[in-house]
Amino acid sequence: MKIKSRRSGVKAIALAGMTLASVPAVAQTTAAESDQAVGDIVVTAQRREQKLQDVPIQVTAFDEAKIETAGIRNTADALTLVPNVSFDESFTYLNSFVTVRGISQINNADPPIAVVVDGVPQNNQKQLRMDLFDIKRIEVLKGPQGGLYGRNALGGAINIVTKQPSNDYEGFLQGSYGNGDAIDVDAALSGPLVKDQLLFRASASYKQDGGRIENAFTGDNTDFVRYDYNLRGQLSYIGIDRLTLDLRGAYRDFSAGGIADSIVASGNANDIQPPRSNIEGLTFGHIADASFKVDYDFGPVTLTSITSYSDIIENYRGDLDFSNSRDLPGGFLGFGFQAGQGQNLSVEQTSQELRLVSRNRGPFRWILGAYYLDTNRSLDTRAFIDVTGSRSGFDNPAVRIVNQSESNANEAYAVYGQFDYDLTDRLTISGALRYDRDRREQTNVVSGAVRRRSFDDVQPKITLTYKLDPSKLVYATYSTGFRSGGFNAPAVAIPVFRSEKLQNYEAGFKTSWLNRRLVVNGAVYFERDKDYQFFFIDAATASQIIGNLDRVNIWGVELEAEALVTRNLQLSAAVGTTDTNIRKSALYPTALGNYTPKTVPWTINLSAQYSRPIANGTKLILRADYQHRAKKYWQVDNVDVQRPIDLVNLRAGIDSKHWSLYGFGRNVFNVQYYADYNPSNFSGLPYDIGFRAQPATYGIEAKLKF
Repeated sequence: MKIKSRRSGVKAIALAGMTLASVPAVAQTTAAESDQAVGDIVVTAQRREQKLQDVPIQVTAFDEAKIETAGIRNTADALTLVPNVSFDESFTYLNSFVTVRGISQINNADPPIAVVVDGVPQNNQKQLRMDLFDIKRIEVLKGPQGGLYGRNALGGAINIVTKQPSNDYEGFLQGSYGNGDAIDVDAALSGPLVKDQLLFRASASYKQDGGRIENAFTGDNTDFVRYDYNLRGQLSYIGIDRLTLDLRGAYRDFSAGGIADSIVASGNANDIQPPRSNIEGLTFGHIADASFKVDYDFGPVTLTSITSYSDIIENYRGDLDFSNSRDLPGGFLGFGFQAGQGQNLSVEQTSQELRLVSRNRGPFRWILGAYYLDTNRSLDTRAFIDVTGSRSGFDNPAVRIVNQSESNANEAYAVYGQFDYDLTDRLTISGALRYDRDRREQTNVVSGAVRRRSFDDVQPKITLTYKLDPSKLVYATYSTGFRSGGFNAPAVAIPVFRSEKLQNYEAGFKTSWLNRRLVVNGAVYFERDKDYQFFFIDAATASQIIGNLDRVNIWGVELEAEALVTRNLQLSAAVGTTDTNIRKSALYPTALGNYTPKTVPWTINLSAQYSRPIANGTKLILRADYQHRAKKYWQVDNVDVQRPIDLVNLRAGIDSKHWSLYGFGRNVFNVQYYADYNPSNFSGLPYDIGFRAQPATYGIEAKLKF
């Protein structure tokens, strides 16, 4: 099976090569038509401003214009457009699984990709699935970035920059309506409280959704959103020369569906079944964030201090057997009764970062920093006998059959540095070194037992960059990543999971052609992953378990191209391959040679955007996005495989300086598939369960800008 898939990956590279090779020929015939360019986005991927094409990392970036024309409204929309990256929703409303170059997200542990919003790390998995409103730029870095971003950056990093307060009054109001009675409204207002001194920006979003995935037993939709609202505020003080003070706060509150897996009695991962639970799944909670940032320009260097606080609550209730008394008369695991489940998750995080950044000028540029994170996390997990067909059994001790309660404390420290030195006008050597240490403590609230463990790692990075000319460079890099180990729930068969460490060897290029009307970038990489972390469920004990694969090898190729074919037509094409190979596993010795869980060996992304002026500053915009995902291997045994899928998004509208109107469709051909799939061998249930992906969604969207 694997040999066949690897051959398919080679075919994908060949197909992508032909696709990319055809773009220059098209662009060359039209290069004189306009002085427009692509690839001119300025990014802060390396904590300083650089042109995207000058960064020796494979980065996919979306500026404000791309975010709007592509209809990017959340992290899933953005990551779907990035090769070798997948983002799937699962289980609870905030739960998600992001996989980057074969490194995958797992529940109740650190994410595999560092997420930073306005310089503040988002250290919890529940913070990744976010609505992207009032956003200036999104940058997705692929490959381990531990030297600069530290812990959790094994797969890469996502750098999100929101719109900043302005010295003139401006704002917008945006709303959309779609099938399932989905309503989504965003608004923002910015301006000076004191001209040239104190600036503000306030933004908000609200959505509700009736859903589109029907429960075959109750007749209700499982993917509903009762409400989800976000409030965000920012004050910036710029009244003192060289000093900037920035205070931010955000609050999100939500109540939505979840715990809506379908029973797949056939054991076929492509047998799409409706949910049939008799208990309606519900997720509810909030996220509150606050940060204070100080920037002082000393001249040769800039000192930055970022202090942040996060409070995360996510609670869920739902069905444990994912069925009902009619379809499962024998009850949960044949015990003769139905069962429900629930969790209460509470996380508090406080962090402090200090950073010194030298000026961009001169042959030697450097960054020095220190970071501290304090995390307190509590988790209550319960399973109960379902007597009433409702969620109330979670709070009834008389029907409780599993009760696990844990309290986790984590202190993380880090120091890091990075430098760039121009050996010649064309050759630059860059290096980074970071030391991370995590001290973890878990208390079993029921028994009072306490466990303590520390995990640490040194993460070096070295890169050589050679500029062939001002518009073309090649690079070679060695980089590393580290994801801390930790504790599973008390009484779980695997009490402690080990930290994950990754080494990456990569060579790549970035090129612009034809007066910057064509951009072609690419890389080949090989990674050695030690103690790869993966996730599975044991329903019998209502436990979510993290285990380790001793050694995994990963290699792949990435190619991306973007071309301004005419002044009106822009095309992009990308391919990513990921070949993961389990080389050693004491936990699953029969899995040697298999793919790691959730691996998709290759993906292809194609986009076309046509823009044509109509009249009075108004233009017509037509856009199509296509993604092909190869087979997906759900678990380490590689028995359950999702067939290849093809997804198409369409968008058409009229845009002007002060308003826009769009119609949109996502997954327009209504492809049915599972966003997450847990076979019985890894769920503790006598049947497989799958969490369905969103079917076709469509609607209209309007925006007023002032």
